[in-house]
Amino acid sequence: MQVENAERFEFAEVGLLGERIPVPVTGVSLSGDCSPCNFTWSDRSVITFPAGNYTVRYTGQITQNHLVLAFPEPYRVAVKIPAGLDVRNRFLGMINPGGAVVSEEKDGSLLVTWNATRSAELRFYPPERELWLTWFSQFWIIIAIVLLVPFFLTRKKKSG
Repeated sequence: MQVENAERFEFAEVGLLGERIPVPVTGVSLSGDCSPCNFTWSDRSVITFPAGNYTVRYTGQITQNHLVLAFPEPYRVAVKIPAGLDVRNRFLGMINPGGAVVSEEKDGSLLVTWNATRSAELRFYPPERELWLTWFSQFWIIIAIVLLVPFFLTRKKKSG
């Protein structure tokens, strides 16, 4: 996550009523024009650092294959989806509008980026869900054919 002219960063999600709920994260690191870049925890979900431009990296848990990020000001956001997961099928996955770009990396992972957004949302899925969607679609196409063929056959006899 790239932050510009910032002196704090909060790890939180938005609740049902718009309230900020702290999110537990691990592996927090800060990089920028400093070596090393130091930060301090000012709360259990907020880090502070000298004002400037930084990249904040962290690891957090994602539940139910759905990721929602909300920010008080526009940020450049990059989310790396591990190999084996996908977001590109509109019936199974979802990426919120707003200039999101999906690119495939050399290792098979996907990189979803937004240049300047206040919110980023995506839903990803494993490859077997595409197979299930195909089977489900084929099942309903067969049902439609079975139900429509007698209709067209009786219609043809009546007009003949």
